[in-house]
Amino acid sequence: MADTAQQIAHKVITIIEPVVEDLGLDLVDVEYVTERGRWVLRVYIDKPGGVTIDDCADVSNEIGDLLDVKGVISGAYILEVSSPGLNRPLRKEKDFIWATGKKIKVRTKVPLNGRRNFTGLLESCSQGVITIRIEQDVVELALDGLEKANLLYSFE
Repeated sequence: MADTAQQIAHKVITIIEPVVEDLGLDLVDVEYVTERGRWVLRVYIDKPGGVTIDDCADVSNEIGDLLDVKGVISGAYILEVSSPGLNRPLRKEKDFIWATGKKIKVRTKVPLNGRRNFTGLLESCSQGVITIRIEQDVVELALDGLEKANLLYSFE
């Protein structure tokens, strides 16, 4: 049975994260998606002060051949390396600690009280649990129960 796109992205993370960190950068996220009939492997990197075009090129050069040698992806794909942008994905505990005090949106793997989507102010992240203030309510969610999470940039 072929791996799902999400499984492939996870395998890519495992392989490239040490390489990205050796270059002095953080691996923020990896997406493996199909767009206009073509597969795209999108790698998001960051560092304090932001990433440069040279950082993206360095990562692309380092991981392109590595992924081909490891054979994680069968078939043709486009490799894109970029900064995470304004709605930065949150994946690891350190990402949530960094985002404390900011507005985030999360989707849980299973419903909690009938809902899976939560948007609010990230109050804290500790020992694998995040606390989000949604208007007058406070919700605690386990990181391993999250399907997706990202920062919500506000233009105020």
